[in-house]
Amino acid sequence: MGTDSRAAGALLARASTLHLQTGNLSLRDCIRKTLNEWSSQISTDLVRECPDVLECTVSHAVEKINPDEREEMKVSAKLFIVGSNASSSTRNAVDMACSVLGVAQLDSVIIASPPIEDGVNLSLEHLQPYWEELQNLVHSKKIVAIGTSDLDKTQLEQLYQWAQVKPNSNQVNLASCCVMPPDLTAFAKQFDIQLLTHNDPKELLSEASFQEALQESIPDIQAHDWVPLWLLRYSVIVKSRGIIKSKGYILQAKRKGF
Repeated sequence: MGTDSRAAGALLARASTLHLQTGNLSLRDCIRKTLNEWSSQISTDLVRECPDVLECTVSHAVEKINPDEREEMKVSAKLFIVGSNASSSTRNAVDMACSVLGVAQLDSVIIASPPIEDGVNLSLEHLQPYWEELQNLVHSKKIVAIGTSDLDKTQLEQLYQWAQVKPNSNQVNLASCCVMPPDLTAFAKQFDIQLLTHNDPKELLSEASFQEALQESIPDIQAHDWVPLWLLRYSVIVKSRGIIKSKGYILQAKRKGF
């Protein structure tokens, strides 16, 4: 681990961006396992090249979809904005997911509520820059359908009235409400918005937990210099059988100052 860690530390000390692709374990375990395996496979050529963008993945972590089977698969994703207020994160995440999975288009993307300051209520203004980018991706045929997460009736109605491309779904966390709110249910039914449930924590990946996983895997690094920007969780489902063929996470982090 010592030599592996030093090589990984040297690369991360010079890179500005880290792309990490993981399999399907608990998120922190995924990050740690992928970093450990990637560190053990670093070639001398990569150390000499010292790229600005590091692609941190292992060969078996992500399975590209066979083009002949694409029509049989539904590719869905949920995007979590972690440490960036740039709407460009949305396009970056979708482009990378398409590239990693070997598809031209995602069937659906749900965006989790973007980060806001404590004590501030989520408003349409917080959502607009991300939704505008999602709309652009629908228009350019990178996404078929887009949805939201954890919006109440008022928030969902405001977004629906403003948006050009309407949300086709809204996820509700049943940990915070055991029964779907009647006003939300009525609005969703009226405008044909599918209400789904989820059990994601409010903060799926914090800056601190990412840095801890990075430090544990690669001790020879200034982990506090690295900030996760976004995290995308994807699933590939066989339509005819309703079973999950594959799922995992894709993450982008930046080094502070770049």
